[in-house]
Amino acid sequence: MGRLSGRVALVTGASRGIGRAVAIEFAREGAHVIAFARTEGGLTELDDEIRKVSGESATLVSESLTDFAKIDQVGGAIFQRWKKLDILVGCAGALGQLSPLQSYTPKMWDDVFNVNVHANWRLIRSMDPLLRESDAGRAIFVTSLAGRRQAMYWGPYAASKAALDNMVLTYAAEIAHTKMRVNLLDPGRVRTKMRAAAYPGEDPATVVPPEAIAKVFVDLADPACTKNGELVLAQP
Repeated sequence: MGRLSGRVALVTGASRGIGRAVAIEFAREGAHVIAFARTEGGLTELDDEIRKVSGESATLVSESLTDFAKIDQVGGAIFQRWKKLDILVGCAGALGQLSPLQSYTPKMWDDVFNVNVHANWRLIRSMDPLLRESDAGRAIFVTSLAGRRQAMYWGPYAASKAALDNMVLTYAAEIAHTKMRVNLLDPGRVRTKMRAAAYPGEDPATVVPPEAIAKVFVDLADPACTKNGELVLAQP
């Protein structure tokens, strides 16, 4: 019996990087994983790994989070099958171009905000009723240090993470009287495709793999977790 035995968990950005590692760790701990990502091939490979660690398959959703109507459809499908959602992990993120603020086109700016902020708001909007039906609904959203400092050339990414932080902490305050718990998680320096794009000269061997921080997500998803409205650092 794992710590998440019998729980239903929706993980976005699940086909690679941190989302993939979290999905596998959740499955290892007994959760049924609903893996949401654009890359169908990556989801299929993830499902193979989940079968290896749990003996069961995941539910795969190969859609773009920025097709916001799909989020509502997924929420409806979860209700039809399970009547609740125990865990929501907003892990999908977009870096965008690293350049001076005036160099971005409106579309480039909107693309980053659509993934990092608006999609997560749509997730909250659609999944909140399902999380409230759980005996211990847990929501975890992945943030970044960039949103808490003046990060030159990281304009839309930094601004979107700052907006995400405020939005999630507001949500946490609003649900504080319920059985739910909502938190932010800063993974720190993790070996992902996004980090490689941001730091092309960095030796990946000097950065921890996503699997090294997956247990922190389990801690926050556990029904025994009492944290709410906190920013949790995955690495000291």
